[in-house]
Amino acid sequence: MADGVSADWSQVAAFASAVDAGLGKWLADRHGVGLTEYRALAHLAQAADRELRVNDLAQKVGLNQSSVTRMVSRLEDKGLTVRDLCPDDGRGVYAVLTDRGEELLREVRGPYEERLRDLLANTAVHYPHLDAARLRGAFAAIGGLIGA
Repeated sequence: MADGVSADWSQVAAFASAVDAGLGKWLADRHGVGLTEYRALAHLAQAADRELRVNDLAQKVGLNQSSVTRMVSRLEDKGLTVRDLCPDDGRGVYAVLTDRGEELLREVRGPYEERLRDLLANTAVHYPHLDAARLRGAFAAIGGLIGA
């Protein structure tokens, strides 16, 4: 592969994608939620009153509003969120974290952090197709560009 920022970005993107795929499979197998669902629950837990407008949640998880609406429906079916109408604007819809959703987050947060650390620290084991030294260099190069 050619040198340069695009090659570095490709390395970082491939690694991030591989880590996300690993985390997603782990979450689904062990806790019955996907990675984006977990991230959505975490954003709701950090929000005031454990709620966010669906539009704002979409921005935080990097999905469009339609996709987040479907995701919130899945979370609602699992009892992890409920919907609430915006009191100021009857068209606005909030996703609200339930007690059960908060309980799931408490249960998953520690093991999730451990799994993430393992995936990051043991790159050669989990992702033998990636060159760890090249990846560290790519992260350094991209990091040097951020905010420069």
